[in-house]
Amino acid sequence: MAPHGRQSNAVGKRNVLKVIKLCFEKYLTKQFLYSLVFDPHRLTFVACCLLLAEVVVNILVIQQVKYTEIDWVAYMQEVEGVLNGTFDYTHLKGDTGPLVYPAGFVYIYTVLYYVTNHGQNIRLAQYIFASLYISLLCLVFRIYMKSKKVPPYVLVLTSCSSYRIHSIFVLRLFNDPVAMVLFYASVNLFLDSKWSLASLLYSMAVSVKMNILLFAPAILLMYLTCLGLKGTLIQLTICASVQILLGMPFILTNPIAYIHGAFNLGRVFLYEWTVNWRFMPEDIFTSLYFHMGLLVLHITLLLFFYNSALTCLQSYATLIGIEKKVRRQLSNRTEKHAKCHLNCTELKCVY
Repeated sequence: MAPHGRQSNAVGKRNVLKVIKLCFEKYLTKQFLYSLVFDPHRLTFVACCLLLAEVVVNILVIQQVKYTEIDWVAYMQEVEGVLNGTFDYTHLKGDTGPLVYPAGFVYIYTVLYYVTNHGQNIRLAQYIFASLYISLLCLVFRIYMKSKKVPPYVLVLTSCSSYRIHSIFVLRLFNDPVAMVLFYASVNLFLDSKWSLASLLYSMAVSVKMNILLFAPAILLMYLTCLGLKGTLIQLTICASVQILLGMPFILTNPIAYIHGAFNLGRVFLYEWTVNWRFMPEDIFTSLYFHMGLLVLHITLLLFFYNSALTCLQSYATLIGIEKKVRRQLSNRTEKHAKCHLNCTELKCVY
């Protein structure tokens, strides 16, 4: 029996070596490595590898890099004010100032308030935001994969070229991650032609942080191009209804304070918290002329890209129409085939 056992082990080793050799020949080639960088068909594989790597990176960041307190305590204080029965936005404040976010922010951070032991369990909050970061990557990667045109190296640049995004998620616990996860979830639903659910999630994202309204011009153009005027009015009604329903307790208490606090377009931000404009003197940063200049620049760029965006959306709307037509035809053929099969079965039963 012993010689037979040694022979079996030898055969097993040869098989393992053969598999390893085949793997080397198949995967450790210039062609395969080139495809991992440039071939859109490799997006799924690269995305899975990056997601696994990001899980490890986020755990290391949480464990090794010191958490920096900026707004989390203030968020918890603002939520506590609501939980204590205050629905007037003029009286909802934290250490960093008054509550300046819409009602959706209050509800979501209320959940986080209870889950994290009244905001005391920072480590748990960090892991929750790490999961939000991984969810965000999944949603963004899915958008790239649906295009079937983006090379894999773009995913690497997107997820590996910024330390700041890890900081925003797991070291600062800002509300931007929550808003962006909801927004990109809505984008995925728009791509799946689930318009009403997408509008609902988009409006929920706006209810967490007002800056999501910056995407509104493109979404409005998409509504008009793909759905027409009637469909656009339906989707806008959904968006407005979400804002009204979420904000109802605050609107009934003090509507002016809520609208001014949550959707104040004239708010001047503190220079000490800016990152992108740190190179600029404070007097210019807080200047009304600077803000108006940025607004004019923003509107100018929207107008500049209007024609190209409209052309792309019109092509997309045409493709949606063709897809619906093909699906309808396939559905009709399937129904006819099912009826024919049923009739044949009935005839066989008769005879």
